[in-house]
Amino acid sequence: MADTGTAYDGPAQPDARVDGLGEAVDRFVRTRVIPSETVLDAGGKEAAAALARLRTEARAAGLWALPLPAELGGGGLTFRRYAALAEAEGASDHGPAALGSAPLLDVTMLERHGTARVREEYLERLVAGSMRTCYAMTEPDVPGTDPLRTATRAEARADGGWSVSGRKWFTSGAARADLVTVLARTGGATGDREGLSLLLVPTASPGFRVVRELPVLGAAGQYEIELDRVRVPADHLLGTGGDALAIAGERLALGRTLRCLRWLGQARRAFDLMAERAATRSGSRGPLAEHQLVQQHVFDALLALRTTRPLVHEAVALIAAGRDARTEVGLAKVAAARMLQQVTDSAIQVHGAAGLGPDTALPSLFRGGRAARILDGPDELHITSVARRGLRGYGRGHGAATRG
Repeated sequence: MADTGTAYDGPAQPDARVDGLGEAVDRFVRTRVIPSETVLDAGGKEAAAALARLRTEARAAGLWALPLPAELGGGGLTFRRYAALAEAEGASDHGPAALGSAPLLDVTMLERHGTARVREEYLERLVAGSMRTCYAMTEPDVPGTDPLRTATRAEARADGGWSVSGRKWFTSGAARADLVTVLARTGGATGDREGLSLLLVPTASPGFRVVRELPVLGAAGQYEIELDRVRVPADHLLGTGGDALAIAGERLALGRTLRCLRWLGQARRAFDLMAERAATRSGSRGPLAEHQLVQQHVFDALLALRTTRPLVHEAVALIAAGRDARTEVGLAKVAAARMLQQVTDSAIQVHGAAGLGPDTALPSLFRGGRAARILDGPDELHITSVARRGLRGYGRGHGAATRG
């Protein structure tokens, strides 16, 4: 990623800049991860070997698992401090896995809500990168935005454990995961808020099956899975049981904000490609950078980047402080998804036909931008939720705060 100077960089967390981690992460992703993307995207043995090599290099560089607990082998950065690095790390979809921060959501969830056995058995292995997890919420006939209709059920067994049956899809990384967190109904009827629980299911368990891969606009990594009376130990229930919505809410707030940070990094990458193309490409009418319509693309992309970034970091600050961030996360998620698609689209337009081909990352970045408007809840869900909170208190003779 080329230096875009004061035109884009914007504010950053100063402590991360002082100790050089921001620059080190940016350099590692730019010089080590991005050149390996073609191999990593292809999957298979070569991809596994390339990822293992990158992880070894990240450890040697002191960049491994920076936001994960130090007592478990991570870097021990607070979420707010890590947020200053997440943009650079997320410029490549493979950055978090290569640098060991990918399990952040699962480690946080298991630390807060896992039993003593779960914490002892899985946390250090997750941080070390020796095991992989995934999260299964959405079902073929039940969107993740309507969890009360979850059809997957977990029946109590006489030995105190659970028997889980159901089908999930668009489960990221399921084919390579060792452990999957499954949303299932342990009580109540369809539509009840009570009775939904999260269970940790080892994928080696009899009855667990990967049904098929579900490419997203041609990209691999998403899967449909089936659970047929899979036995789950009693101590693999997260929380106290029946509290899945609260646990999932914590996870989603953090996860959506992490995605926004990484989308900013990907948009910066697209912006850099566009700016480099405009500055170095000339035609019969002179350099592209001197064309007003190209300048319009650059301006609009820059405006989108610079106005989205503060929204995302406002959500970061509230989550780090343990405050209600639903409005800020909703605003940031919609803004960041739109921004990534807009910036990447402008970059493709400036590249012309070259922006559609395999020689740049722009097709992949554009695909990510389009998917971003659906991932972690479609934009429409967030728009409705934020608007409802913003309207509370109006029309009853008194004002209302804009933060809810």
